Amino acid sequence: MSSILTNASAITALQSLRSVQSSLASTQKEISTGLKISSATDNASTWSIAQTMKSDQGVLSTITDSLSVSSSVLNVATAAVTNAISVINNIKSAVAQAAQPGADTAKIGTSLTGLSDQLKSIVTSANFNGLNLLDGSRSTFNSIASYSDGSGTAASSLNTIDLNATALIGGGGASPVVAAGAGILEVAQATGATAATDFTSLSSSDVSSSATITDTLSNADKAIADLTKYASQIGATQSSVNGQAAFVKTLNESLTAGVSSLVDADMNEASTRLQALQTQQQLGVQSLSIANQNSQIILRLFQ
Repeated sequence: MSSILTNASAITALQSLRSVQSSLASTQKEISTGLKISSATDNASTWSIAQTMKSDQGVLSTITDSLSVSSSVLNVATAAVTNAISVINNIKSAVAQAAQPGADTAKIGTSLTGLSDQLKSIVTSANFNGLNLLDGSRSTFNSIASYSDGSGTAASSLNTIDLNATALIGGGGASPVVAAGAGILEVAQATGATAATDFTSLSSSDVSSSATITDTLSNADKAIADLTKYASQIGATQSSVNGQAAFVKTLNESLTAGVSSLVDADMNEASTRLQALQTQQQLGVQSLSIANQNSQIILRLFQ
């Protein structure tokens, strides 16, 4: 049946053309944005997963920066403790010289004073980004040990170094946790020593007699043992920080690849599909034009 009021062929051709144009618009959007899923309307489930992963990426980037700072702080502290051990060894050598017959204890005392000043300088200089782990200004030092992802299946955790008993020299900062005179180098006293030795304030009095020489040597060994223990604690934490930093970097790269696989458009496929849809659009326009001509044929019946 032919009708001048309803052109079924034109309606069918128009529906097909609309479908092609809709697909063409979607493909053009993919090409212009580079995303096959750019909003929740494209695919709510996949978009939601991608947003969660992107959120984790943002946190991981911050954690990477934090771990980098933590590693630098620990590097400075490790270097300072290592230098302090070296200075204590030099102090032991100077004190041992004082035990020799005819030793000039006054000159040795002057040398010891210089070494004490060097120890104080090492501790004061062991500062990074406003943090000093050796001057008694802090009670603890925390760094990220593990991170709970967006699923919330596990709790995040921290590496913690207790600094209450590990300050080399106390009294640092505005409100020191370790009081001045209470640091490892200030109250070193070995088992059996009659008195403690303050290695930050040595003088000729510390080598004035065989008894004081013996105490100073014993206390130096005690200080080195404490410093070595502290360095081991810092080193263990530093290894954990470096390992966590490497893992976070790998995890961040994996998340980047995962988000890409979910929402990024395949440009090769999109460009090929665009050409096909453009051809379909041209054919659709031609088909609609032909369908619209059907009504003109009816006029010939009245000629």
